[in-house]
Amino acid sequence: MKQAGFPLGILLLFWVSYVTDFSLILLIKGGTLSGTDTYQSLVNKTFGLPGYLLLSILQFLYPFIVDPENWFIGRHFIIILSTVTFILPLSLYRDIAKLGKISFISTVLTTMIVGIVMTRVVSLGPYIPKTEDAWVFAKPNAIQAVGVMSFAFICHHNCFLVYGSLEEPTVAKWSRIIHMSVLVSAFICMLFATCGYVTFTGFTQGDLFENYCRSDDLVTFGRFCYGITVILTYPIECFVTREVVANVFFGGTLSSVFHIAVTVVIIMVAMVVSLLIDCLGIVLELNGVLCAAPLIFIIPSACYLKLSEEPRTHSDKIMSCLMLPMGAVVMIFGFIMAVTNSQDCTHGHELFYCFPDNFSLTNISDSHLQLTTQLSLLNISSFQ
Repeated sequence: MKQAGFPLGILLLFWVSYVTDFSLILLIKGGTLSGTDTYQSLVNKTFGLPGYLLLSILQFLYPFIVDPENWFIGRHFIIILSTVTFILPLSLYRDIAKLGKISFISTVLTTMIVGIVMTRVVSLGPYIPKTEDAWVFAKPNAIQAVGVMSFAFICHHNCFLVYGSLEEPTVAKWSRIIHMSVLVSAFICMLFATCGYVTFTGFTQGDLFENYCRSDDLVTFGRFCYGITVILTYPIECFVTREVVANVFFGGTLSSVFHIAVTVVIIMVAMVVSLLIDCLGIVLELNGVLCAAPLIFIIPSACYLKLSEEPRTHSDKIMSCLMLPMGAVVMIFGFIMAVTNSQDCTHGHELFYCFPDNFSLTNISDSHLQLTTQLSLLNISSFQ
């Protein structure tokens, strides 16, 4: 919302969710037309070895473009502990269907996080000054916003795994599931993005949780919930990366020993990357434009256009012809903008409205909070 402009951001979010819905169904249609049951085999049959290797690189890289004084409560120790204790054991499953209940827990926690952000619109939003350009229709960095939105909706790299786990999988059944899933996802993204931006407008960080004060106990609980969702969601990404390694180097099958070894290597490398990077905004942008854009916009459209025998005037072909060049524009210009004009990131520093007294927002009186904010306005210029 900050990059695109609030009204245009709303429209783009609807557009990306619609494209996601369409391309996920397009992938399964392409798989049906080609007689394949994985994303890699679909691209391999359609574009041969070069396309197969390109897709493998994108799918493999996707999970790796990520992100007080006591070391035992610092982010490095928490990342290592949660990785070894939770993420690695969950990633060792061979059947993705076993993660279904875990994913449901993640969805419940996400709903709680949205509720916390909505609560802070009312209790915190009125006391944070709005920037001058907060409500303009559009801003020049809209393509960057599309990259972040694409990251939020990307799930194409594991859609064949999920499709194969369905009882009696059919294109019609898959379409119903996708329509409902994308609709719920778009609704959650809309609430989260809108409430966050309405609260902080031009001060919004690439990682929204960076905007809230450390003394805000309710938001601290939200951060905890978000960490749990990452722990429960990441093993699904590991499934895809491991499948890429198995298909490219081991003929599609891993023995028990290699299954464990490959999983450990993937998780450890991703953990090292996350230890080195602590700014979520640039992670979302780069992952969105470099991996999500081709996986959502370009490759599904290209596969369907080459495989389908429908006439050129068919709605699926018309939509595919529009999606493919749009994806190329988002990928190229989004990458340039992400490198030259990255999102703000305070790296854990408190913003001006958290000073000077830094009392807990859950216990502070309205009058005192208003006084604190007024005193803090003296420093606004340094943030603008």
